[in-house]
Amino acid sequence: VQLQASGGGLVQSGGSLRLSCAASGRTFRSYHMAWFRQAPGKEREFVAGISWGGASTYYTDSVKGRFTISRDNAKNTVYLQMNSLKPEDTAVYYCAATLVSGTRTAASYDYWGQGTLVTVSS
Repeated sequence: VQLQASGGGLVQSGGSLRLSCAASGRTFRSYHMAWFRQAPGKEREFVAGISWGGASTYYTDSVKGRFTISRDNAKNTVYLQMNSLKPEDTAVYYCAATLVSGTRTAASYDYWGQGTLVTVSS
């Protein structure tokens, strides 16, 4: 599976962005997907995950109620809708794929996109 993330940019605090992650390969629908982020000087952290069929989603506490992860298996794409953005959301966002259900550990993910930069100004 090859992943290509897009949709990042500069937005003011309180604004919204939608990230997309396009996957190649017919096995996309077999994988659980997630978004991670890495801020300057910090470790990569889990943001949101979604099961292979989309029935289950899970989030880190700091984004609950503001971010929504979704997927369209017909389009081989996973999305991250980000609302009410805060300066602390500034980071490079990565999409990732795993066969391990419900995991939030980066080491469990087998495939990674190249990252897209989100900058939230105050």
